[in-house]
Amino acid sequence: MGSAEDIKYMKEALRLAKKAAALGEVPIGCVIVYTGNPNAERSWDPQVLERMKDCRGKVIGRGYNRRKTDKCTLSHAEITAIKKASKVIGDWRLEGCTMYVTLEPCQMCAGAIVQARMDRVVIGAMNPKAGCAGSIINVLRMKEFNHMVETEKGVLAEECSQVLSDFFRRVRNKEF
Repeated sequence: MGSAEDIKYMKEALRLAKKAAALGEVPIGCVIVYTGNPNAERSWDPQVLERMKDCRGKVIGRGYNRRKTDKCTLSHAEITAIKKASKVIGDWRLEGCTMYVTLEPCQMCAGAIVQARMDRVVIGAMNPKAGCAGSIINVLRMKEFNHMVETEKGVLAEECSQVLSDFFRRVRNKEF
């Protein structure tokens, strides 16, 4: 499931998830790609447009879980990637961007995605215990908010789930 482009970028997110696992962190990886949005580009100031002209089709933000490493609740893969992408763009709005994340976002990350005005989120594995992009609630598609995010679910779901299963098996076996 998913386009060739979705699979390509989800593989990059999986690579980052494995970096998190190597640190003993829950293996979640995330990349943000600027895909372009003519409607958004009309509203950006000229300096932002100048920075973005060479970014179309490129990864502008990367992140992986670092909560234990940073000793910070906010160090989720998605939040890190959003911060980096915003710095590249020079704006808090991430219109014209697609996020690829290996595990369905939690409530904090889903809220940040909506607040960033992300166009689209591509999700690997769903999270029935804490997912807020459809498993428990769908923060990304709530009509009550001023922005809704298009979602694609299940891209490389088996691989994304396997990375998490392997990690938690190692945790149970006290390999960390």
